[in-house]
Amino acid sequence: MLSRVLLSSRAPAGSSRLGRAWLEAIATTLAAIATLLCVLAISREPASGILAVVLCLSLSRSQLDRDRRGRIEAAFVLPAVGLAAAGVGILLHRFPVAGALVFSTGMFASIWLRRFGPMARRIGSLIALPFVTLLTVPYIPSKQPGPVPMLLLPIVVGWLALFWVHLVHALMQALRLLPPVSHAAFVPAPRPESSLRPIASTRMAIQMAVALLLSFAMGYVAFPQHWSWVVLTAFIVNSGNRGRLDVAHKSILRVLGAAAGTLVALLLGVHLGLDGHVQVVLILVAVFLGIWLRPLGYGWWALFVTVALALLQNFAGVPAARTMWPRLEEIVVGAMIGVATAWFVLPVRSTDILRRRIADALAVLATTLDRQSSSAGKPDAFIAALHAVEQVAPAFRATRRIAHRVRSECPAEWIEVLLDCQEPGARLIEQGHASPNVQRALAHARRSMREPEQILPALQQLRACLCEREDSLS
Repeated sequence: MLSRVLLSSRAPAGSSRLGRAWLEAIATTLAAIATLLCVLAISREPASGILAVVLCLSLSRSQLDRDRRGRIEAAFVLPAVGLAAAGVGILLHRFPVAGALVFSTGMFASIWLRRFGPMARRIGSLIALPFVTLLTVPYIPSKQPGPVPMLLLPIVVGWLALFWVHLVHALMQALRLLPPVSHAAFVPAPRPESSLRPIASTRMAIQMAVALLLSFAMGYVAFPQHWSWVVLTAFIVNSGNRGRLDVAHKSILRVLGAAAGTLVALLLGVHLGLDGHVQVVLILVAVFLGIWLRPLGYGWWALFVTVALALLQNFAGVPAARTMWPRLEEIVVGAMIGVATAWFVLPVRSTDILRRRIADALAVLATTLDRQSSSAGKPDAFIAALHAVEQVAPAFRATRRIAHRVRSECPAEWIEVLLDCQEPGARLIEQGHASPNVQRALAHARRSMREPEQILPALQQLRACLCEREDSLS
């Protein structure tokens, strides 16, 4: 049953979690290799190969293509976005200021669209994909025209990436190497927007636009030859923004991972004097390791992505020896811009996001335990809501580790207690036997979201009631 597969994801980072990540890394790498080979057969342009790899990575991680509707949306949206990204690349090359304004506006729109529902959210995610490739390798005018006109090349690359990602994952699911993807209908309730303070998604979109504009300005002034890494870092630390604490945590990991990746890339690409074919293999190995080890922490992803991107740029003709250390400096500057923007431009508190996601998870649990609800007996939406809570956890867990003690009011404890409710809660949903004690504890936990000091005791009471009810039914 799907719920049992999803329940297994609650296991701590270990063999099962890394085993799943291992298979995901194999699938993504195979799709990237197949797409890259197809692209190289029709174009020798480095940017086309990089676009292919980045799209495969993003599509595999976002799972935007895993149902029929998602594939249809991606098939129509990706080509249009690819063409728009190519146009922005030309603007950045010929009219940098205009290109920076258009790029920042496009990224603002991709986040702002979240407010209009699931379909707009998916389209916004697709919009962001090709734009990122513009920051990995600068625009290079075509010197080797191939059978496909340059204008149509982004469309072909997008379709090839979509085809191979879907095919490889479908085959691995058919062979039961990967579990089927859950499409649980968990959609957060819409929040009313104040005329004085925009909703979180709008504030995050504004933060992204401000961070990008500042990083473009700083890059053009201080690093005119290699401005893209300032912008790329500011984009990375603000993307998927889950509040200012999350941005600060991600920035630290980004800098540490990039520093280690810079040293590795410098060794591989410069001192060992590797040829182009070996560099391609190393790029794919770095991509594989980044995907595989990402569950252990974002720092691993930052390390290997830095290695891959540095080798990609070296492979594309951008000399690595003179740019590695300035690149690390640019990463630090971009991270500082990202943190400053998240903390001082319409800041979003990570604790507020966590409380909102916990409240959403409790609301979904109440709905699925209600026998009159259409979703009764189906725990998938509850597990998806808990996954949204767990996404916020790394920054709070890091804060707890830095404090060297566990405090009762620490938000990390809210997360751990709520995640402990996943297995008994999902089983009660499947069995449809929620006792009055469970209902009262659940109602009390939902009310406690207004009083932070009451959250932990209320969640602990809910966990105890769920476990007690599960034991009485077993």
